[in-house]
Order: sequence, then C-alpha cells, then structure tokens
Amino acid sequence: MKIVAKTALASVVALALAGCGGAEVKTQVDLETDSHRHAYALGTVLGDEVKSNLEHLASTGITLDNQVVLAALADALNGETQLSEDQVQEAVMELVELSTSLAEAESALAGQRNLEEGLAYQRENAAREGVVVTESGLQYEILVAGEGASPVAEDTVTVHYEGKLIDDTVFDSSYERGEPIAFPLNRVIVGWSEGVQLMNVGSKYRFVIPAELAYGEQQRPGSPIPPNATLIFEVELLEIEAAE
Repeated sequence: MKIVAKTALASVVALALAGCGGAEVKTQVDLETDSHRHAYALGTVLGDEVKSNLEHLASTGITLDNQVVLAALADALNGETQLSEDQVQEAVMELVELSTSLAEAESALAGQRNLEEGLAYQRENAAREGVVVTESGLQYEILVAGEGASPVAEDTVTVHYEGKLIDDTVFDSSYERGEPIAFPLNRVIVGWSEGVQLMNVGSKYRFVIPAELAYGEQQRPGSPIPPNATLIFEVELLEIEAAE
C-alpha cells in the first residue's frame, strides 16, 4: 500500500500537496532560466507522487478538500502552519490508519468474490471432457501427450508456460519473453509442483489451480494476481535436470 510505505516526512508532504491534482489552477511560468526549469521539474516530481497518493486514497473511499489542502500548502511554504508538528503527525497517522483499514476491508470483499467465482469456474471446468481432478483439487487436461521421463519434486525442470486468470487476463508468459524458464519443482506453488510431476517431457498440459494450491488469500505487493484467485496455466515440459 503506497501511503503506508512512506516515511513520516514524505507522508506530510503528500498530505499537504494531495489536493493540487484536482485543483482548477493552471499558472503559466517562465521556464527560460535553469533555476525556473529546476524548480518546475521538482514540482512535477512532487506532483506525480502526490497524484499517485491521491488516487490511492480515492480508491479506498477517502476524499480531501482541495481548498483546505492548498491553504495548508501555502501556510507551510510561508512557515505559518495552523497545526503544530505533533498535530500534523497525528493527523497523518490517522489518515494512514484509515486508508489501510478501508483498503483491507475492500481486499477482503474482493477476495471473497474471487473465491466464489473461482469455485464456480472449477465446477464448470471439471465437467469438461478430458479434465481430470486430483485428490488435492488440482485440475489438469492433456493437450499434447509426451513420451519422455517425468520429474520428481527435487528435480529442476525447464518449461514454457502461460499463466492466466479466469477472465483470460494473462499475468505471466515465457512465450511473450521469448525463452523458457528453469526452476526447482520444490520452489514453486503447490499446484505447479504437483501438476508438473504428472507430465512427461514433450507433453503440454492445461492446469486449473485452486487458490489454496496457488497464492491463497494474500495480495502480494505489486502482483497482478488478486487474493483468492484461481489460476490457469498451459505448460510445456521441455527438459528435466535430475537432482544430485
């Protein structure tokens, strides 16, 4: 969560500037001198950072009064703030806690929706011809049968793959990167480890991996995979490097 990651000082700056992005103010300035260009560049960097914070706050349901924010900014630049340093810090922490609480509540609701939609997708997929459901709940379908060896959990495998959400959003693909990837099977999510061990070299499988065999209910920072997401992978097993 961006605002939580800020230092106290950065949070104060972000709070003071947050309303600028929405203010209907546009001033033409002379950018002919180096000093003015440097000042404008600094303002642009701050403005972009504040815009990001403002958008985050808005996504959690928090709106700030632009006029109050602009007044506070002017006061701060003139050294005439109406709140003490302690009061500013207290208000910023309240804002951080509120935004965190609202974001967590929204994440929980989204996770529940994802779980229910994923279960419905799994039921539908399990009814398709050729789909096998293992005891753990992993679903697989053989797209191309291979005749090579099968790996064990300690082996390192080389694969090509594409990962998607149930709405067909591709979140990862070795095909798009143009090269396969190698990894130990005991270092990946449970669904991957179990599924790839079912394969033979030269085969291509389609896996539907329930959330509990993937990343569960946690939202990983920066990840395109939402909480409680059911994942779909098409995997080609190219090579096995046996564990020593």
